[in-house]
Amino acid sequence: MHHWVLNNTNIIIIISRITRHHALNDIMSCAFASAKIPVTQEPSGLFRSGGKRPDSLTLIPWQRGLSLTWDVTVATTLADSYISASASSAGAAAETAASRKQVKYAALSGSYVFQLIALETLGPINESNNFGPNQPAV
Repeated sequence: MHHWVLNNTNIIIIISRITRHHALNDIMSCAFASAKIPVTQEPSGLFRSGGKRPDSLTLIPWQRGLSLTWDVTVATTLADSYISASASSAGAAAETAASRKQVKYAALSGSYVFQLIALETLGPINESNNFGPNQPAV
């Protein structure tokens, strides 16, 4: 049995990270809906290593005849696993989180266009994010 000791600051950080994760997924879904592109959240039958699913999937082809799937992750900038890198480079926690998730979703890359969206609780979005005005759907 695990006993967790959390102070109010830790609880606020956890709730904030989860809230941001859901808010970002809602924003993505709304953006696709406004473009008349149907999506499904947490698509069944689509798993990465560890049995978890990506956050969403377009129901029509996005690029090269493949549907787009994405996963949002929010890295806690001041977490022990990121603090050293965060101290030396802005965006390091997002990049590290993106690299870790990219490995976990590698098996999907041949069947889907996979896009990882990694943000930090106190900072920027990952550089490898391809959503933007210069990335049209094909």
